[in-house]
Amino acid sequence: MNAIEIRKLSKHYNERVAVNSLSLTIKKGELLALLGFNGAGKSTTIKMLSGLVQPTSGDAIILNKSLMNEIDEIKKDLNISPQETAIAPNLTVFENLVFIAEIYGFKNEEAKEKAINMIEKFGLTDRKKDKAKKLSGGLKRRLSIAMALISEPKIVFLDEPTLGLDVRARRELWHIIKSLKGKVTIILTTHYLDEVEALADSIAIIDKGELKIKGTLSELQEQTKLEKLEDIFLSFTEGDPIL
Repeated sequence: MNAIEIRKLSKHYNERVAVNSLSLTIKKGELLALLGFNGAGKSTTIKMLSGLVQPTSGDAIILNKSLMNEIDEIKKDLNISPQETAIAPNLTVFENLVFIAEIYGFKNEEAKEKAINMIEKFGLTDRKKDKAKKLSGGLKRRLSIAMALISEPKIVFLDEPTLGLDVRARRELWHIIKSLKGKVTIILTTHYLDEVEALADSIAIIDKGELKIKGTLSELQEQTKLEKLEDIFLSFTEGDPIL
């Protein structure tokens, strides 16, 4: 079963084409790595799929609902952990999670119960009463992802989840993300190709707003006759080469 079917989705900003007739299918429970240089259209695609930006044309069927006609219903089943960690710095870890749960309509006691569950799941028990601003970068990212998942979404967008983290913090987040695979449909953006190799079920490469290739790593290797993901990526992109 498909979680998302993108059908010729486009976004134009005056003369600039950010996304150009993008068609892409993502299976339920799949972790798709969406790759491209800065400006390739990744963020615009995520913004359209999450209802933050109105598409210029095309559509996407998300959990059997039309992006163009049923976005309010779709929003109930998805969430996003943005690149800019969206946490309240002066609230504690526990308070951040309760606050988000209540925003999504959970009563106070249920929100507190869900917050405790997420704190335990994400290894934040010892930091429960700490203000978010005191957390390390890695723990802030853990909290951000926990906040994105507390509403029990069926689809979650992880935008550069390990950006700027040290090796240990990145590996710890990888473990958490791996534990979500098969339970939630995940669209991941990252510039770390080793992260893609470690986590992704499938890979989609876009450049200048257009899909260039999509498949598992082995399928991409077979199609391109290239072994390294870096070589495959570079062969389909023309952007500023900053990985």
